[in-house]
Amino acid sequence: MSYWLDLTFFKMGFWITWALIPVVVEILPAFFSSIWLIVQHWHKTKLNVPEKLPIVSLIIPVYNSEATLFECIRSVNDSTYPSDLVQIILADNQSTDNSFAAYERAQNEFPNLNLRLIRTEQGKAKALNSAIYSSIGTYIINIDSDGILEKNALMNMVLRFEHDSELAALTGTILPQKKMIKASKKRSLKLLQRNEYFEYAQAFLSGRIIESRNNRLFTMSGAFSAFRKNDLLQTFLYNTGTIGEDTDMTFQMRDRLKNKVAICSDAIFYIEPIDSLDDLYIQRQRWQTGELEVVDKNADDLKLKSFFKSFLVRRMMLDHTFLFPKLIWSAASIILLFLGYSWVILLLSYLLIYFLYVGVSLLNYICVLLLLRGFAKERAFFRSSWWVIFTLPFYNFICSWFRLVGTLNSMTRKSSWNTVRFKQETKNLYAQFLEDIKIIKNKWR
Repeated sequence: MSYWLDLTFFKMGFWITWALIPVVVEILPAFFSSIWLIVQHWHKTKLNVPEKLPIVSLIIPVYNSEATLFECIRSVNDSTYPSDLVQIILADNQSTDNSFAAYERAQNEFPNLNLRLIRTEQGKAKALNSAIYSSIGTYIINIDSDGILEKNALMNMVLRFEHDSELAALTGTILPQKKMIKASKKRSLKLLQRNEYFEYAQAFLSGRIIESRNNRLFTMSGAFSAFRKNDLLQTFLYNTGTIGEDTDMTFQMRDRLKNKVAICSDAIFYIEPIDSLDDLYIQRQRWQTGELEVVDKNADDLKLKSFFKSFLVRRMMLDHTFLFPKLIWSAASIILLFLGYSWVILLLSYLLIYFLYVGVSLLNYICVLLLLRGFAKERAFFRSSWWVIFTLPFYNFICSWFRLVGTLNSMTRKSSWNTVRFKQETKNLYAQFLEDIKIIKNKWR
């Protein structure tokens, strides 16, 4: 009897330890942070427009953007910010298509815009750096050429700067274009895009706002960010030696210069939704690789003993180190069955953790609805996506595996904007599996 009791307590302790990993690392912190956000943003503060608005320089890196560039420029023209106070610099980093035609068309249709095009070396960081030296604005704002600005985005971002003299840099809110999601005909793709939309909304309108409260924003979005020119020129500019140039710039602003970096939640930039699982796979690996490159560059300041003092150490430990046990335990659950664990207990544990994640998604859902109250159409679309609360844990789990693969690949491959696609990676993995089986068979003969 004593043996069976000891065995039962051992198994329960083992299982509880496993179940506590996501609870302690993710679920509880997300719960308390969401409550804080709801309390802090229950009442919206309106910022008044000053009598004299400053000139802003808008940089748009261009690379084979023929299909999207014109609409991007149109969104700037339709902005509520006075067009005579906007300098637009298109930094073409060796496009091979007819992006110049989109530039010419924009010149003809929007004659009031201060629009110019410069030729730069290939690479987004090099394009941005070249354009910065041609900028004349008090604030420098960069946006991607395949996205669209919400009409009030520029005004809202400038007003944040004008009302907070300590702000050195701001990132905007990035959301996939809802029209393109609605137009998707494949159900599987539409499901993927709805989850991506939900993820972006929560990441920017919940996650990054929470990070910003104590100047702990980890990454400004490369698709839409803004800087005080004086502060930007004190940095080393964008790092051309990494694919995570946006993260590197954030580190420079926040850690090297000790400046305040935040998010402007009501400055929205719409991007194209993900086109396939392959694209999601490549994107998340690129993000992971770029992030690790930047962290490695700043590794001298990362010490385990600073866990309770440095948010960056905690972020890397929780976001990366605990990524491994979370995924390993998930795969190891099959082995637990052979160790005598009941499949009922394992199933119940998965259901428990799943519904805890659903609860966190629900809290974030409420936060996003609160922060989208000034954007009626966007709020209505997000509200109609309530059911994604139940699919998002699976989507995040898949993204976690993609990030893990990105971490492993960064150890053996040179970083690049594009990497091996998901289908090809699967074929390579299967071929390697067959090769390993063949080796094992030969050894047993």
